[in-house]
Amino acid sequence: MDDDEPRPFRLPAVSRRGFLALAATAALPPARAAAEAERIAGLVARMTLEEKAGQLTVMADPFRWRPGGVNPDDMNVDEARVAADIRAGRLGALFNGVGARGARTVQRMAVEESRLGIPLLFAADIVHGLRTAFPVPLAEAASWDADLARRTARGAAMEGGASGIHQTYAPMVDVGRDQRWGRVVEGSGEDVLLAEIFAHARTLGFQGSSLADPASLLATPKHFAGYGAAEAGLDYAGADISERLLREVYLPPFRAALDAGALSVMSAFNAIDGVPATGNRRLLTGILREEWGFGGYVVADYTADRELVAHGFAADDRDAARLALLAGVDMVMMSDLYVRYLPGLVADGAVPEAFVDAAVARVLGAKVALGLFDDPYRGSDPEVERATVGSGPIRALAREAGRRSAVLLKNEGDVLPLRRDARVALVGPLAGEPVNAVGPWSIFADQSRAVTIEAGLRAVLGDRLTVVRGCEAEAERPGGIAEAVAAAEVADVVVLVAGEHALMSGEAQSRVTIDVPAPQQALAAALLATEKPVVVLLKTGRGIELSGAVGAAPALLLVWFLGSEEGNAVADLLFGDAAPAGRLPVSFPFRSGQEPYHYAHPATGRPETPESSAYKARYREAPNRALYPFGHGLTYGAVRYGAVRLSSATLPWEGEITASVRLANAGARPVEEVVQLYVRDRAASVVQPVRRLRAFRRVEVPAGGEVEVGFTVRREDLTFVGTDLAPRAEPGMFDLWLAPDAEAGEAVAFELVG
Repeated sequence: MDDDEPRPFRLPAVSRRGFLALAATAALPPARAAAEAERIAGLVARMTLEEKAGQLTVMADPFRWRPGGVNPDDMNVDEARVAADIRAGRLGALFNGVGARGARTVQRMAVEESRLGIPLLFAADIVHGLRTAFPVPLAEAASWDADLARRTARGAAMEGGASGIHQTYAPMVDVGRDQRWGRVVEGSGEDVLLAEIFAHARTLGFQGSSLADPASLLATPKHFAGYGAAEAGLDYAGADISERLLREVYLPPFRAALDAGALSVMSAFNAIDGVPATGNRRLLTGILREEWGFGGYVVADYTADRELVAHGFAADDRDAARLALLAGVDMVMMSDLYVRYLPGLVADGAVPEAFVDAAVARVLGAKVALGLFDDPYRGSDPEVERATVGSGPIRALAREAGRRSAVLLKNEGDVLPLRRDARVALVGPLAGEPVNAVGPWSIFADQSRAVTIEAGLRAVLGDRLTVVRGCEAEAERPGGIAEAVAAAEVADVVVLVAGEHALMSGEAQSRVTIDVPAPQQALAAALLATEKPVVVLLKTGRGIELSGAVGAAPALLLVWFLGSEEGNAVADLLFGDAAPAGRLPVSFPFRSGQEPYHYAHPATGRPETPESSAYKARYREAPNRALYPFGHGLTYGAVRYGAVRLSSATLPWEGEITASVRLANAGARPVEEVVQLYVRDRAASVVQPVRRLRAFRRVEVPAGGEVEVGFTVRREDLTFVGTDLAPRAEPGMFDLWLAPDAEAGEAVAFELVG
């Protein structure tokens, strides 16, 4: 049969339903959606098996500028071979190349020089910005501001879209409850509700009002699923978690992203209950497609299909391709296994061609939703790229996001804010390097335009700023401590930038001990011994142990990695032009050995109490709680909480009650407060957490004023996943807190009656 002659093909029901969902998200009228579905069916019918396998493959872009050192083999690919594959229809997508002019050149090969003219999909790891870096996702989660996350994702999409990108491999929505795991920095922390809210907001921001808009990016929530539950916090390790825990903790953020319209999902590296996610049909087909009705496409993480062999799950590469496709992986990344083996697997009857056709239809459906068939050269105008990337409004947004993401952990003696006429000694190895501003997973960031903490403070203080390195991040520096002490002795105040280097957080950066390295602790001890006021600017991509001299400083401002405008944002906070308003999205433990630790841990039969700790759930060296709990954050002022009031002590099954609290600000400046609503089910058929965040609200309390804050509580706010794996609420007594963090406040009780 001639290759151009249509072969009989009917779009599988799952793919047709899925494409119609895609079309609806892309705001296509129903008639147009149906027509596009038929166009996809026609294209699939004309394809050879080799062309189908090509559409299911994404390789590194060798034609445009791309970052180095991101993955094990540095993404090296042969340009001539990739060009030949594009022209032969053996490639459907490229990733991690950027640049508008190059996008047109490469796309022309597919659209004008291949047999079927199917456009390429250009993807990239735009995790927290492209050329302009916003705060790392964990830092941004500390803002507890979903609209901020939506706006920064929108800014990232604008830069990405203008640079010839169609899809981002973000947001990362894995719940991270073990701070030893390096990829905590890419997510929204330890809490399910916070992770859901930010997953939804970031997806909306990336995708905008229409995916066909060149300033929108196809969002790809990752890593499906349970990646954040890696055993012992070791990246790529398996997750041994129950089905109930999977559904209650690790799946909800993905569902939130899909509810916001995400049209692609990335599968995880890890195994769950012994089955690697990339070969896990129960996850990728049973839950994602059949149970949730997801109509988009699944892309495997980098070489994850080949890694099925190393897992011991697949016998060889051919078997890996078979298992991945049958499980529900539509596209493989940086792998030629589908191109090499799918045609033979179909010919041998090991893989039904209908499965391949359905996967191709899903990938083509995403391209239709992006408008690539109508405008394949979107994002290829260098003038638009120049006007968009690093523009004033995007830089201003980065500075705002930096200010709102910092968390004031401690401020004894009101050391902060600083006087603008102070003589400041800026000390530490993390203050002046652009990489420590933009942080991990900022592979495209323009570090030449990054404002470091040193630069931000210099702009305010001029020659009143003395800068001394003191030590390296993980090593001593000869004479460094003596130099730092000398600078401190002639300064009014010392600002020590300490914590993790940017390269200590992120993928493959699991840590056994999550503390501030010893050379920095020695530096901090010497500075404290001068008896000058010391402000620590703490840099980290996770919750860390703050024992030792760093934690003993009178003022601790957690600045994470705040992005391209970090220095300006930090200066705004240090000198009082803005007040810290962030709250912790993760718990900071007393000791590393407490990990995995999270505030919403299940109740135990022997809880430690203020009255009794013998033979109770605690450690010899630390209590079973956090040094700085989830939700904690101070500001320049103090907010007092009144008693919590309930409109009724009884919540009817189909009714609601109101919980309210009055906040008072006795200070001289207005403050922002994040009021957090926690509940505990006293007796349930499944042991419940000691507290669980159910709602929160950010409010401004005027100087010398008071504000009443109220929340509506319904039965739906009290549900949990039962042993039957279904959401349920049960009648009984509940405790409720309106508090500034997960360990504060006095509980009030109410009863849910059925």
